[in-house]
Amino acid sequence: MNGCGERPESVDPLAEALTAAVHRTGAIAGGVYALDPTGTVLSLDVMCGVPVEAFAPWWRVSLASHGPTQDAVKEKRLVWVSSQEELARSYPRVAANIPYRLAFAVAPLSGVHDCRGALLLMWPPKRPNRLTLREREHIAFGARRIARVLDAAARPAVEAGRPRFVPPRAPARRHVQPPLAAAELVERLPLGTLALDLEGRITFTNAAAAELLGRPAEELLRTQPWQSLSWLDNVAFMDAYRTAVTSREPVTLTVLRPSSQWLDFCFHADVSGVSVVVTPGDTAASPFRSVERQPASIGVPAGSRIHLLVYLAAALTETVGVQDVVDLVADQILPALGAHGMIMSTVEAARMQIIGYRGYTPETIEQLDGLPADAGLTPAGQALASGAFSYFADRTELARAYPKAPQISDKQAWAFLPLITSGHPVGCLVLAYNHPHTFAAAERSVLTPLAALIAQALDRARLYDAKHSLAHALQRTLLPHALPSVAGLDVAARYLPASHGMDIGGDFYDLIRLTETTAAAVIGDVQGHDVTAAALMGQVRMAVHSHATAGAAPDEVLTRTDRDLADLDAGRFVTCLYAHLDLARHQATLASAGHPPPLLRHPDHRAHALDIDPGPPLGIGMGRPGYPIAAVPLAEEAILTLYTDGLVEVPGTDIARTTAELARHLGESSDLPLHHLVDSLVHHIHPLGRHTDDAALLLLRPSSGS
Repeated sequence: MNGCGERPESVDPLAEALTAAVHRTGAIAGGVYALDPTGTVLSLDVMCGVPVEAFAPWWRVSLASHGPTQDAVKEKRLVWVSSQEELARSYPRVAANIPYRLAFAVAPLSGVHDCRGALLLMWPPKRPNRLTLREREHIAFGARRIARVLDAAARPAVEAGRPRFVPPRAPARRHVQPPLAAAELVERLPLGTLALDLEGRITFTNAAAAELLGRPAEELLRTQPWQSLSWLDNVAFMDAYRTAVTSREPVTLTVLRPSSQWLDFCFHADVSGVSVVVTPGDTAASPFRSVERQPASIGVPAGSRIHLLVYLAAALTETVGVQDVVDLVADQILPALGAHGMIMSTVEAARMQIIGYRGYTPETIEQLDGLPADAGLTPAGQALASGAFSYFADRTELARAYPKAPQISDKQAWAFLPLITSGHPVGCLVLAYNHPHTFAAAERSVLTPLAALIAQALDRARLYDAKHSLAHALQRTLLPHALPSVAGLDVAARYLPASHGMDIGGDFYDLIRLTETTAAAVIGDVQGHDVTAAALMGQVRMAVHSHATAGAAPDEVLTRTDRDLADLDAGRFVTCLYAHLDLARHQATLASAGHPPPLLRHPDHRAHALDIDPGPPLGIGMGRPGYPIAAVPLAEEAILTLYTDGLVEVPGTDIARTTAELARHLGESSDLPLHHLVDSLVHHIHPLGRHTDDAALLLLRPSSGS
């Protein structure tokens, strides 16, 4: 009989706050996610109750993707998922990667200045579907305490790496039989038995288990099974272990030992750890049997292959640009395959162009980027030329096949995957390992269809990036590069492209100098988000500019522009607000074509939306007069704020409420320079910089020079 005691763990304030939250809420496990320095990735900092290795696929999650942790942070709300079925309904992509029966809650960690991350808590599935008010209070209390710890310690956002593990508070001890008698009983059993602590370490093994596993007991104790037994380091074993830990239900798995002996593992988990019963298995039994593995290789069993490919296929459908594909491969596919580095490249002018990498130094990439795409020089060139996959288990194999290939990195094994779509290669993906690595047949059967999925996503992303680059260049030429200087008028403007999609739209603004004491300000929004919208925006802007400089009154400018649109037969409508500014008389005369009303902040900091009677949008009025005008006083140091609806459109929030909040913030803002104030207004409505529509904002403030 062999056993080992628990190692003492040092507990810092963050770990103590996490364990307290897990204990107070009755959860079985918990974790703290922190935003990285870029504010784009959530990294797992501390884990309690579940081994951090078992949670490896979720150490890092992109804030931009759709998931419960991301929603909790972006929307600053508690996210509760009561079952696997609810997870599949609300987050189908996440459900493909978490096929475990459990309930969980994610609470934002709202610090002094902004959201620092999220608190994750997990429960077994046999609990009520609803959180009670008391449970919600406990979760909120735990999140506030963790946020205070982060603020007090001024902890930087966690860097990518292995999270820290902290044990949960020890449960109340139950009455047990004398330990010696229990150990003697287990030793007499013909069954193999293992005891694992909450970090997954083996704390006890009987002689039968050591014999079945083919390893002396002293080499098993204080190790995790997937560390001391390389043939257990696979997706199937880890899936079974996670299922047992999270569901607290018995789970059985059949695994093939390298000696060709089948073993059945039965997991039983509770609050104190995991008991594992190991018995000789039936070769015709479980469909979860693992393939035979070589030391230090990552085999992927059949059931897990389907699970992995379904998840990655769902993830790749959400990528938009080339950088999205690169980030997905680096952040999610590499950990799933156990790789330590990757290089993704295409060919430009017969040379390799690296479009993304991880796990390599910039100096190494600089030497590799631009190498000739010679099929005889490197396996990457061969993959692009022939579309053939190649695998090298160690440096000797690579040097023998490609003696001229530069050996400039410390990697020890590689897989070169051609990315082929529509019959032609669009790029090459290199997966690299820090140690020799044998690519088993099961693993190659995953990499082949995976490369095809990545190729399709990359081809689609390159097309999107090309269209986006063209559209963005067009839009830059149509918007004013700089607004004219008008004596006695301070101006600040911002154009905000949509944070998702084509990243282009028809929003525009302009300032037109008319005389020494008059100017015209215009803002508008063309229907649609494509190149046509951008082109029409340029035409409308030029038409307004032409009619304004010809001396037309505000209502006439809109009427004539409406007639121009009718002549163009554009098939789209445009909302527009035109303001004639008389700086000598301190007055603004406005006319609206279906546009949101402007805001006015008075010198005493009162701010409100102006009551403007709008006419029909341009493109609908058919050139008929119908644009009422409104004259409003425009005192010195007052601020007239023109904006498009993209600024005040927030999903799930009424636009009138958001507009009122924008006016309130405008009124409460101190006398900032306009270029600071315009940024403050944008950040107040969209603190995370994400908005579904493009937006334009134009601030105008008469100064003492008028």
